[in-house]
Amino acid sequence: MTGKRWLAFKLISILLVVVSLASAFSVAESNPTRFWTLLCITALTALAFLVLLSASQKNLHKFVTEMESQLNITERDSLYKFPAPAVIVDNDGIIVWYNIAFTEQVYGNDAFGVHIGSIIDIDLEKTMNNKNVTVDFQSSHFKISAVTTEKRDMESQLISNLTLLYFEDISDYINLETEMNDLRPSIMLISIDNYDELLADGKESEKSHILIQIEKLLETYLDEHHGILRKLSAEKFFAIVEDRYINSMINDKFKIIEEVRSVPVSSKTPITLSIGVGMGSTDLAESEQFARQALEMAQGRGGDQVALKREEGYEFFGGVSNGIEKHTKVKTRIVATALSDLIASSGSVLIMGHRNGDMDSVGAGAGLCGAIRILSPDTYVKMVVNLERNLAKPLIDRLNDNLTGEEPVFASPEEALEKIDENTLLIVVDTNNKDILDSAEIYNAAKQVVVIDHHRQVVNYIDNAVIFHHEPYASSASEMVAEIIQYFPGVDKLQSYFADVMLAGIMLDTKDFVMRTGVRTFEAAAFLRKLGADMVAVKGLFANSVDCIQKRSQLLTSAEIYHRCAIAVDDSADECIRVASAQAADQMLEIVDVDASFVIFRTAQGINISARSLGAMNVQIIMEKLGGGGHQTMAAAQFEDITVFEAKAKLVGAIDEFIANIS
Repeated sequence: MTGKRWLAFKLISILLVVVSLASAFSVAESNPTRFWTLLCITALTALAFLVLLSASQKNLHKFVTEMESQLNITERDSLYKFPAPAVIVDNDGIIVWYNIAFTEQVYGNDAFGVHIGSIIDIDLEKTMNNKNVTVDFQSSHFKISAVTTEKRDMESQLISNLTLLYFEDISDYINLETEMNDLRPSIMLISIDNYDELLADGKESEKSHILIQIEKLLETYLDEHHGILRKLSAEKFFAIVEDRYINSMINDKFKIIEEVRSVPVSSKTPITLSIGVGMGSTDLAESEQFARQALEMAQGRGGDQVALKREEGYEFFGGVSNGIEKHTKVKTRIVATALSDLIASSGSVLIMGHRNGDMDSVGAGAGLCGAIRILSPDTYVKMVVNLERNLAKPLIDRLNDNLTGEEPVFASPEEALEKIDENTLLIVVDTNNKDILDSAEIYNAAKQVVVIDHHRQVVNYIDNAVIFHHEPYASSASEMVAEIIQYFPGVDKLQSYFADVMLAGIMLDTKDFVMRTGVRTFEAAAFLRKLGADMVAVKGLFANSVDCIQKRSQLLTSAEIYHRCAIAVDDSADECIRVASAQAADQMLEIVDVDASFVIFRTAQGINISARSLGAMNVQIIMEKLGGGGHQTMAAAQFEDITVFEAKAKLVGAIDEFIANIS
């Protein structure tokens, strides 16, 4: 029966029943016999309607059942032959069904009972919780969508999930995106390190010949990578290279920084380059800005390296040589004049070093404090030190003894914090890393900041300084301060004990004028001697207790040699372990065939590593891989919530990675 006929039948049947009931009740009083006759006719009509309705409903149910079965077959057949891969997995990720396309495009073998994770690298939990996840498989790229349904077992009442994973091939889009990224241009800024100093004594013809060789090397290197090179000045160049060729340069570790050292120069120091690369930016303007920041970072880390800046951070290549000392002091004089003006316009001056301050940090700060008091007698000047975590207590005690009856030089972080106002000048010495300052609260509260540091620039450097005096070739912060205060009026009146502490800082970082010393180092020491620094008294500041000497001997005895590196471990957390570890690290360099030394030790704050070298191995790069930093010949790192043996394993891994990168 068709739909229209069935509807008409229902309407007519209902109408007959209504009419029969109405007629029966209308004659009920006048003719009772006829009333019962009509009522019987109505009942028979209703019964006939119900019989026909029941039969029709059975036919309809049969029709719907057959249609549902046919639809299920059609859906299953369509999904099985669907051109995109699809699988159904259970709660455990086991494949219980898959279609033909999955066999043809993803997995050619029988996949029933196989875990989906053994076929394709997929985070199943993440996939089920998200609308889609992109995965790479062989040379294809798929976006996977998941649909999960519940299935209840009627007997056990257990609920299990079945998940349909639908694979959408987006390889064309990914390949197009990769191609567009490869074609995106990046900016390179190239600078010859210390060009003026290296070629100052050469003849004009020699300078021209050297520059021509450098230019030829750069042109050849850029031609190999299909780049454009333009000369900005005698020592600076600008290049544009597509990202795909920058990646090729990364693979060869920017070999140009090695090749340029082969250019012969009259001086004993080879030519080196600093290169800044801006990559992955949205446009050329941003890429150029990235390149400038990267070049500043490369030069701030001592030059002879490549700094590559992306949106997510920096990456470094090279940097295996020492920074080249600059003979000119023009920059120092300019900094001294600018610093004098800032001090004169400030109501108070605070000087602060790094956490766990040493003799260089405290010596440079205290010496600068004494010079500022002569320069500006009415200005409140204090050196901020945390005595609970300081390695220069002998120096602090000696200076306090000499200042008996005078205004103390040192203040605690709490005391200094109370003195900070809008006119306070904060001078940070011996670090440019905002994460290891002696007091982060003081740094955050200060409106004006000056940085005087000799460590290689870190990624998280103090970037809001009004004066950033950074010389990575300098031996120590004390040397830099000694050079600056020479331009302060009346500095010849500085008391000799301030000269002592600065000389102690220089001696600490140069290992008694053996490491990282240049002409300017000895000039600074001579200036301090002129102010009355006493070498014997300074040497007495380095005296050790019997316990420290014994601990140092234990560390030396426990040393192991690994890839020309001496490694010692101590888990005792002794009071003198910081001093003993630094001295042991220095002494281990005297072992035959040792290029670097590392001492791993525990303190109340966590696990520490002191690293030293004689220049053959760049310990700064190794420590940076562990979250630390420092110099090529002296660096450190710190850890929390790990053991000394776990720290040793991390160190060994960093050494292996360093050796692999330079080989």
